[in-house]
Amino acid sequence: MSATFATTAVGPTALQPREDAAIADRIARSAASTAGARLSTEAFPDWLEGRRRAHRFRVDRIPFDALDGWSFEEGTGNLVHRSGRFFSVEGLHVTHEGGAFPQWHQPIIKQPEVGILGILVKEFDGVLHFLMQAKMEPGNRNLLQLSPTVQATRSNYTKVHEGSDVKYIEYFVRPGKGRVLADVLQSEHGSWFLHKSNRNMIVEAVGDVPLHEDFCWLTLGQIGELLHRDNVVNMDSRTVLACAPFPDAATGALHSDTELLSWITAERSRHDVSARRVPLDGLPGWRRGEESIDHEDGRYFRVVAVSVQAGSREVSGWTQPLFEPYGLGVAAFLTRRIDGALHVLVHARVEGGFLDTIELGPTVQYTPDNYAHLRGDSRPGYLDEVLAAGPDRIRYEALHSEEGGRFLNAESRYLLVEADEATAPLDPPAGYRWVTPGQLTSLVRHGRYVNVQARTLLACLHATGAGA
Repeated sequence: MSATFATTAVGPTALQPREDAAIADRIARSAASTAGARLSTEAFPDWLEGRRRAHRFRVDRIPFDALDGWSFEEGTGNLVHRSGRFFSVEGLHVTHEGGAFPQWHQPIIKQPEVGILGILVKEFDGVLHFLMQAKMEPGNRNLLQLSPTVQATRSNYTKVHEGSDVKYIEYFVRPGKGRVLADVLQSEHGSWFLHKSNRNMIVEAVGDVPLHEDFCWLTLGQIGELLHRDNVVNMDSRTVLACAPFPDAATGALHSDTELLSWITAERSRHDVSARRVPLDGLPGWRRGEESIDHEDGRYFRVVAVSVQAGSREVSGWTQPLFEPYGLGVAAFLTRRIDGALHVLVHARVEGGFLDTIELGPTVQYTPDNYAHLRGDSRPGYLDEVLAAGPDRIRYEALHSEEGGRFLNAESRYLLVEADEATAPLDPPAGYRWVTPGQLTSLVRHGRYVNVQARTLLACLHATGAGA
């Protein structure tokens, strides 16, 4: 992208171009290194299993009336916490004039506070290493996954729950503790969160850093190897890694930066979307039972309650609601080489929880089971092309969990799939556009341009070398 995009998203001054390039080169060297100075990739599974054995983890489904501190609010039926903090589950009415689904109602998570997702980095043997945490989240199918150094809501790190301190939080909230390499507000899942964003940060430590037992130092290349494994690197890590200032060596983008920004603006302008909070009680199309809130068609997702025990967390036990989707999701970029430069096909997606109407998502981002009853032109664009792709066209594939702190067993099959003119023409349908990974990387330096699923794929593309 142009020089106007090579700035930090927050702070009074932008990084100077030479410094920015030096940081990008250091990130690239870390991505190319698969030999960790502190923990080998071969030893990582045993290390992670050791952290699993070191703590007691358990998640049980419970009825709503067994929730401690949570209740359905009188008058609205919204599911709220007695502290007034953390989050609430409310109703949402979305209208999308001209869309495939002109209107719908759904439960939505309202969490107004901004959390911190931060990764601390430090050089060992001349190579940047990333401080990653083995963190338990109740919604993860295998519970323990690799998370950022800090993954905490404001309620967590201000200790509303009266738990222990969030380790390493001082590097991200106190000036002078480190050198900021990336810092930007990014959205979360627009289908399940209303206007939710987190501060995504990468900070280089100044001085020695004590290593706590549930943390490990890995190069970006090692993390790239782990991204090939199912359900190892969590969503919060992936979104922060997407914000890393990778160098953009590719040239020859099909559309200029100005053309791309103009297209995004036009897409935001042409969609007439209204999202209005409504009471959860009596939400059309949804039914509340003793243990879940379900859609009457048995599709999409449901709201459930769980009891959690986690010896490694700031609080060792709690109860909470979670959103549980039906079926395995699919998130995929179709890719093409255009005049020698790799391009991915982005989709300007409308989601009810987005603040700016649309964000750029993967070519395909759907749960196929939700659309199994549709035929022909009613099917989501490019979904069948991705589902039918053979191994010879798949450049990358892995199962990754979505946000395990709010979603239960939410997994998606993430793919990079080669396409050609017959399956994905250079002049795609309205709402789609070919962009380079470098253009996406530049857009990610600014909030609310690239959605969380597309950021996962961008992180996988960069860290695994799938775009080489």
